[in-house]
Amino acid sequence: MDARASGRFLQGHSSGGWATLWLQTRYPKIFGGTWSTSPDPSDFHFFSTIDLYAPHANMYGAPDGKPTPILRVHGQPVATMKQLAQLESVVGPYGGQLASFEWVFSPRGPDGRPEPLFNRSTGDIDPAVAAYWSSHYDIVQRLNANWQTIGPDLQGKIHLFVGTDDTFYLDGAAHSLQSALERLGGKAQFTFLPGRSHFDLYVEGNDRYALFDRIAGEMYQVARPNH
Repeated sequence: MDARASGRFLQGHSSGGWATLWLQTRYPKIFGGTWSTSPDPSDFHFFSTIDLYAPHANMYGAPDGKPTPILRVHGQPVATMKQLAQLESVVGPYGGQLASFEWVFSPRGPDGRPEPLFNRSTGDIDPAVAAYWSSHYDIVQRLNANWQTIGPDLQGKIHLFVGTDDTFYLDGAAHSLQSALERLGGKAQFTFLPGRSHFDLYVEGNDRYALFDRIAGEMYQVARPNH
């Protein structure tokens, strides 16, 4: 390992994609770049298909009563947020994707467990918990609030890949992050792969992991620019 930022790189997929974005923006001088793929939402205005900050926000349905989708295949919704929450309720209180967000983002409640973002029966979002998420873990908000301090050390360090048909609608937040960085003057690389989902993003031809080779090559160019 090189004892400098140009030898310290981050790469992760899905929740790992969010974690690597967070580490890069939280410690911009430590890491020389993140190559985040299909990251969980970096802007909670686009939490999958839900704006967590909207007045009377609800996880289960839009104001017109239409169910909120959470899974799509070839552009077609195949499962709703309510169905996912119900499945997790059956599995138990310590498992599931939605619960994992609360364990990472939520404040601790009186019983030591994370405060729930939303009521599992009604889908109503708790605005106080959403506000805590916003002030602590919304990456776009962090960039907007701290750009003068962290911006110079983030130039050229953010690389993001996501499919335009991401299974969990994660391309929406990626577009928002891209817009924020363009507005702030951040030099970032965003690659939206047409038709790719959450699970075939790395595929090229018969090579299931081709994107790894591309990422490794880009990392090497940063670490060894003269080779």
